[in-house]
Amino acid sequence: MHIALVTCDALAQYQSTGVTDEDHQLAAHLRARGLDVTFASWSDAAVRWEGFDAAVLKSPWDYFDRPAEFHRWLDELDRRGVRLLNPTSIVRPNADKSYLRDMEAAGVPIVPTRWLPRGSRVDTAALLAELGQPDKLVLKPTVSGGAKDTFALTPAEAAAATAQLQALVDASDFMAQPFLPQIQTAGEWSLVFFGGQLSHCLRKTPKSGDFRVQHMFGGGIHAETPPADIQALAADIVQRFAPGCLYARVDGVENGTGGFWLMELELIEPFLYLDSAGPAAYARYADALLALLS
Repeated sequence: MHIALVTCDALAQYQSTGVTDEDHQLAAHLRARGLDVTFASWSDAAVRWEGFDAAVLKSPWDYFDRPAEFHRWLDELDRRGVRLLNPTSIVRPNADKSYLRDMEAAGVPIVPTRWLPRGSRVDTAALLAELGQPDKLVLKPTVSGGAKDTFALTPAEAAAATAQLQALVDASDFMAQPFLPQIQTAGEWSLVFFGGQLSHCLRKTPKSGDFRVQHMFGGGIHAETPPADIQALAADIVQRFAPGCLYARVDGVENGTGGFWLMELELIEPFLYLDSAGPAAYARYADALLALLS
């Protein structure tokens, strides 16, 4: 079978020195399992997507910079009858973090959030009060990745940045959340699933003085197993909200009172930490892909 591993033209700007090239390692494992694998940028108009048996989203890491174009590409795949993994019907809503609002309504515990539709008035003092967080506020776009346009601000910093924040909210939808100090100490969990089954788990921690856990900002990656109740909640989330998906990454944080808050359900372009989990993780990915293709 001929498989496209979907990437992006701007891949180099998102890669980090010292971090394993997961895409090419995965391609090598898939080829060893008998698949014909070709890398293709989602925005390359010359690609004949219908020539592949399936297109697998791997690292289209610039989609959030060009969301309208990305959605047109998804529409074009559907028009051509191209099979995308994960499915376009799931990828579309997952491209905007407002999906968390629907998940919360369905009973999933998420980080306390206030939603700021485009054009909303930015009142950081009111947001801090509503979120019960007097010390620091996090604001980020609902369509974003890699901590783009993400701010963690004290009340004084938020007040001083009001004009800048208002300009951003005038242009796009935003979300506001309390700053979670436990991320700086305990970090956040990532639980990776292939074919609906838990593959491996990691704890991600920011570098000293930062709040961003992404490896491009110096964050640390530690292979660990979270408590059984967190695993069970993550498995339920994947079963309910990612049916038929090749992969899913559940990101969340312990809330300090014995519970777990979902931060994101990553279904488009998550880094999967395959190398951190060892060769068996690559095998589990390949098994899940071959099962979907059979």
